[in-house]
Amino acid sequence: MGGADARGAGLVTAHEHDCDTRTLSRRSPSGIVLWVVAALVRKVLAPLAPPGCFACGASAGAAAPLCSSCRDGLGWLSDEVVELEGPGAPAIEAWAPLAYRGGARALARALKFRGAVELTETMAAQIAALAPPGALDRGELVPVPLHPTRRRRRGFNQAERLAGSLGTRTGLTVADCLERTGPRGTQMGRDRDERLAALAGAVRVRRGASAPREAILVDDVLTTGATMLACSRALRSAGSERVVAVAYARTPGR
Repeated sequence: MGGADARGAGLVTAHEHDCDTRTLSRRSPSGIVLWVVAALVRKVLAPLAPPGCFACGASAGAAAPLCSSCRDGLGWLSDEVVELEGPGAPAIEAWAPLAYRGGARALARALKFRGAVELTETMAAQIAALAPPGALDRGELVPVPLHPTRRRRRGFNQAERLAGSLGTRTGLTVADCLERTGPRGTQMGRDRDERLAALAGAVRVRRGASAPREAILVDDVLTTGATMLACSRALRSAGSERVVAVAYARTPGR
């Protein structure tokens, strides 16, 4: 798939998402109530109003996450990979199909903060359709872990959901083997050196899990690369021989 057809993959397809027991079990009681109420409201209102664009709120048409104007404004990137470097681990290659702005930023934030997990189908379609040659031919998909406190509050790990959708499209196995440790802290607002320092030793392979020989790290957004590098260090320490990374979007200049 190439060109306009590849870039349109997944943008006009949405899948209903019903809360499952696994998701609800990780939420607090109040979080469960809000989750169920939000799901019911979406189901009731969906037939009464046209779907709204996640970026601007305009009518997006049936089953489309973005309106035509916001789709046209997406910042498509080339298939050239970027190299992430940091202390304590070999450099790793990373790639994302979109710049983290406009519609791509809106979708990533809707997934993360509004629980719109159905958007992982769109994101996975874009990654699979436009990935550099050979990038998704071999290896196991490893979701970037979320701190347990944040996961309980959110109810899911967006990287895990994205890896699952990407695995369905590519046939690659998902190896959810990493975990975050230590105190919870946000990475937002920190520069690259601060992020690297904060994540030192904060990611490890979960007890009883095995690191895949060839790992493809998966996250929704690539910013400084500090989290990817911390994950790479943990995987290599546990035996991974090859580690690369993919994301849905990356910040300009990264």
